[in-house]
Amino acid sequence: MARPGSILITLVALVTSVMCYIIEFNETHIYNPRWPPHAKFHGGQTMSMGLVLGLTALFYLYRHSPSAELKIHDLHTATWISSLYWITQLSAFLYPGSAAMDPEFGDGAPQIRVCAVVLTMLGVGLWVERRRLVAAAAAEARGASAEKTRRY
Repeated sequence: MARPGSILITLVALVTSVMCYIIEFNETHIYNPRWPPHAKFHGGQTMSMGLVLGLTALFYLYRHSPSAELKIHDLHTATWISSLYWITQLSAFLYPGSAAMDPEFGDGAPQIRVCAVVLTMLGVGLWVERRRLVAAAAAEARGASAEKTRRY
C-alpha cells in the first residue's frame, strides 16, 4: 500500500542522493576551468555527502522497526537526515563572498526555490506519515491492553 508521506520523504532522499551529481558534473562546477583543485575537492565532498545523507535517510525510513513508536522515531530521523543537505545549502548564503552562481553563468539564486520545495515536501511527508504512525501506535497499544486483559 502506498504511503504518501513516505513517498514524499523517499523522493527527497533520492533527489538528495542523485541530483547533486547531475548538477555538479558540468561546466559550472567540476568541469569549470576557473575552479582551483581545492574548490573541486569541496564539490566532490558535497556530492558524496548528498549521496550518504540520502541513503542513510532511506535506511531509517525503510528499516524494520519492532513497534510503531520506534517507527515514529525512525521517521523523524529520516526526515532530519533528508533535510540536512538542503539546510546547509541555504546556510552557504551567510558566508562572506559566497554567491549562488558564478558571474559567467548568470545571477539569481535558484537554490532558494529548490530548497523551499524540498523542505516543504519533507514537512508535509513527515506530517502525513507521522499521523498514520501515531494512529498505528494507538491501535497497537489498545491491542496490547486487550491481550493483557485476556491473559489474566
